[in-house]
Amino acid sequence: MTLTDSDSDLELGAPAPEFSLPGVDGETHSLDSFADHDALLVVFTCNHCPYARAKFDELNRLAAAYDDLAVVGINPNDAEQTPEDSFETMVEYVEDGTVAYDAYLRDESQDVARAYGAVCTPDPFLFADEDGRFRLAYHGRIDDAMSPGAEPERFHAREAVDAVLAGEDVPFAGESLPSRGCDIKWR
Repeated sequence: MTLTDSDSDLELGAPAPEFSLPGVDGETHSLDSFADHDALLVVFTCNHCPYARAKFDELNRLAAAYDDLAVVGINPNDAEQTPEDSFETMVEYVEDGTVAYDAYLRDESQDVARAYGAVCTPDPFLFADEDGRFRLAYHGRIDDAMSPGAEPERFHAREAVDAVLAGEDVPFAGESLPSRGCDIKWR
């Protein structure tokens, strides 16, 4: 397992890159699928990485706690390298309740991960709806627990969501608070 810290060239205020990806619900999802939300949290994640798995519960809590937030997991990993990251296993994780996001999508081509500049799992990007266009408000860590067994003391993504939904700037958005996890398994 290779650890990587998140690092994207997507600038604060940049529009969310478009996507059209299959979800475990049998539907194809795009940014327009979430247009009725005030905020969109796109998290590049997977099934196998212990760092990503350690954030499942917090992401599930975020998805359940906010009506105006869509939490979207996108799995870009090459399932040939990591079979647990297959679409079939994604379906199982949703069916058994391990993953309870608004959508869990498969980026088979890995084009969407590249467009966002995602490099690790988990790698979260929070967008605010500004006049019908999702714009980057925060890219960083979900919380301050930087290893799978650690207990978080500060929940950065939750604080960022609260700020966005209140119509405020994320106060720490410009700080370097990279997420840490397994590197994306590129083809």
